[in-house]
Amino acid sequence: MAIRSKILLVDDDPALLETYRHLLQRLPSNPEIEIATSGPKAFARLESDSFRLMICDLKMPKMDGLQVLSIVRRKFPKLRTVAITALQDEQFRSRVYALGVDLFWHKPSNEQEITLFLECLESLLGTEEDSGFRGVQSKSLMDLVQLECLSQSSSVLRITNGMQTGKIWIQDGDVVDAEAGDLVGEPAFRRIFSWRGGGFESLPAEPTRSRRITQSYSGLLLDSAQALDEANFGGAEAGQRNVPGSPVFVLGGLPELSFGVIVDNGEEKTQVVGAVENPEGLGAWTKQVLADFRELGDELRAGPVSRLEGRNATQAITLFTAPLADVCIGWRPGIEPARIRDLTNLALSLWAS
Repeated sequence: MAIRSKILLVDDDPALLETYRHLLQRLPSNPEIEIATSGPKAFARLESDSFRLMICDLKMPKMDGLQVLSIVRRKFPKLRTVAITALQDEQFRSRVYALGVDLFWHKPSNEQEITLFLECLESLLGTEEDSGFRGVQSKSLMDLVQLECLSQSSSVLRITNGMQTGKIWIQDGDVVDAEAGDLVGEPAFRRIFSWRGGGFESLPAEPTRSRRITQSYSGLLLDSAQALDEANFGGAEAGQRNVPGSPVFVLGGLPELSFGVIVDNGEEKTQVVGAVENPEGLGAWTKQVLADFRELGDELRAGPVSRLEGRNATQAITLFTAPLADVCIGWRPGIEPARIRDLTNLALSLWAS
C-alpha cells in the first residue's frame, strides 16, 4: 500500500483551517491533513512527524507567515512549502520566493481558482527531488537572479552544489559581483550558472561591496546561458539556438515556460521550444490572432497591441510581437499574472539586447 503524504495547514483562523481541510480532501492523492494555529505549534508538529507539504498563511499575529516560512526553510529544507494570502501586495511575492518557498498563491475565491490551486498542490506532492535549486523547486539560477533583480532587491545569494560554494551580490536589482572558488566577477557568475542544482540561501545585502560586474543583469544572464548552451550542445542546430538574442535561445532560458512557438515574419518559419502537438497550426493561429487585434487597435485608434494574455483552469498563454516574429508562450500551471508579465518583459529585453 502506498504511503499517504501529509500536509500541514498553518493559519490562526480555526474556521479557515477547517474550510481548507475539507478543500484539500479533494486532492486525488488523498493526503493526510493536519492543522496548526500558530508558528510554534507548526514547529512542534514538524518536529514530531514527517510532512511532505506545509501551507502557511502570511498574515498571523505574533509570528507572521514570513517568519514561520523562513525558519522552516532552514530547519526542514526538504519540506515543500506554500504561502497563501488574501493581500494583493506584489512585494510579498518576491519576498516569499526569496525565502525559497515553492509556491505563492492568493487565496482562491471561486471554483476555477480552487481547481487550479489543487492541481498545483497535487503537483508539489508528487514532485521528487530532481534538478533545480532546493528552496525554489524546479527553478533555475536564472529564475533566482530574476526574482531578485525584477523586484529591485538587495541581497547576497549563497549557492551550494555539493562541495562547491559560490556567492552572487545583488544591489538595487543589479548584479554587482560574484565569487566561486578562485574566480570572481563574471567568470565566477558563469561557473555558478553552470551548476544544474543544489541549495541556496538569501543573505543580508552588503551595500559596500565593490562592483566587479558591469553588465546589466539581462545581458549577464544572456551571455552566461549562451556559454552554458555552447558547452552542452554541438552541431549546427545548437549553433542556431545559441545566436544571442535569437527567439529560441531567449525562450529556452525562461523559467516556468511550458512551450513556445515563434513564427518568423520574414521566412514564415515556425520554431518550437518544448513539446507542441501541432506547431504549424498554433503558429498560424498566433499570427492570425495578433493580426486581428492589430487591425482592431487601428480601427479603435487605440494604438499598437503589445501583447495578449489568456488563461483557463489549467493553462495560461501570452501572445506578443517581438522583433521580426510573432510569439505564443504557454506557461506552467500556477504561475501568477504579474509573474507572467515580468517574464515576458524579461524575454523582450533579452531579445532586443
